Amino acid sequence: MILQDFRPFIYFYKNIRFTSGMPELHRHYPLKKLNTFGVESHAECFARPENLKELISVLNEYNRENLPVLILGKGSNILFRRDIEGLVVHPAFAGIEKVKEQDSQVWVSVGAGENWDRWVAYATEKGWYGLENLSLIPGSVGSAPIQNIGAYGVEISDRFAWLDAYDPERKEVVRMNGEDCRFGYRTSVFKTGPAGRYIVTRVTFRLHTQPLLNLDYGNVRNEFTAGGGQTPADLRQLIISIRKRKLPDPAEFGNAGSFFKNPMVEKAIFNCIRTEFPDAPSYPVHDNQVKIPAAWLIEKAGWKGKRIGHVGTWPHQPLVVVNYGRATGQEILDFTEMIRADVNKRFGIELEREVRVV
Repeated sequence: MILQDFRPFIYFYKNIRFTSGMPELHRHYPLKKLNTFGVESHAECFARPENLKELISVLNEYNRENLPVLILGKGSNILFRRDIEGLVVHPAFAGIEKVKEQDSQVWVSVGAGENWDRWVAYATEKGWYGLENLSLIPGSVGSAPIQNIGAYGVEISDRFAWLDAYDPERKEVVRMNGEDCRFGYRTSVFKTGPAGRYIVTRVTFRLHTQPLLNLDYGNVRNEFTAGGGQTPADLRQLIISIRKRKLPDPAEFGNAGSFFKNPMVEKAIFNCIRTEFPDAPSYPVHDNQVKIPAAWLIEKAGWKGKRIGHVGTWPHQPLVVVNYGRATGQEILDFTEMIRADVNKRFGIELEREVRVV
C-alpha cells in the first residue's frame, strides 16, 4: 500500500462520527472477494452504503480530509495493481420497482447494488423482455451503464430509459437520460469524464411485455432453432450455455471477461491485413471503418492459450485473460502489455483495454 503518511487517515478514522445515517467503516479492508480477477488488494478505508442517506453521510465525513474516493461495484471490470489509498465505496442499493406500463412497454427501476444476472433472470420471469442476450454477465446493475455492457447483439443503451446518480460536487441527485450518458462502444460519460463525478444509485430500463428475440449475432439463431427454442426464457438459457461453453467461471479462474475492446480501423488498414489473411473477420461500423475481433488478432499474434507463470489467455477465448491462482495485479497487467506489444508489432493496431486498471 502506498501510504507515505498515515496521519491523515488515522485522524479521520479516530474522529469519524458514527451516526444513524452512517454505514460502518472498515480499515485496511480486503478486496480479493470484490474483484473477479481475485487478486490481493486492500482498501485504506471501505464503506458499503445501503441507501442515499448513508452514501451522502460517508462522503461528507470522508471529504473533510479531501482523500481519494473509488466507487466499486462487483469488481467485474477492474484490475487492482496495488492497495487502494483513500475510501472505497461499495454501493449496496437494492430494490426492483415497476415505474409504469404503457402499451407493450414497461419501465422498471433497479437499485445499483443488485446483481446483474439475478436482475435479468427476474425480468425474464416477470415477462419483461429485452435483456436475455445480456444473461450471465458478471457485475452489478449500477456498473452496467458505466461500461455500456453488451453481448450477442444487445447493449445496455438499447434498453436504457434513465438513471439516477448522486453528484458529490453539486451535492444532489441528478437524473440522466441516454443522451446525458453519452453511450458508446463499451464506454459512457462515466468513463470519459472525471472519475467519481457521478455515483449511480438506480437504473431504469425500458423493456417489452411481448417477446423480443434478438437472434442476429454469430451463430445464435442457428443454435436457438436447432435447440427448439421459442421463448425469451429459451434464449436466456441458450446465452448462458454459450457463455459457459466459451468463458471461464470467475469463481474458478479469476478473470474480467474481455480484457480488450474490439478495435475499429480504417478499411484501408483492414484491406492490408486481408491480403495476408483472406479470411480475416470484420464487422462494418461506418462507411470508412470496420471492427476487427480482438480475439482473432490475439490468436494470430500467437497468444491463444499461452501462459506465463500464473497468468494466461483462456484456451477457448484468447480475449479473456485468466488468473490461474496466485497472480498479482501487476503480473496480469504485464502479461496483457506483452499481448498489446505483439499485436501492434504484427498488425500495427493498438489494442485498447476494456478493463479498468487502478
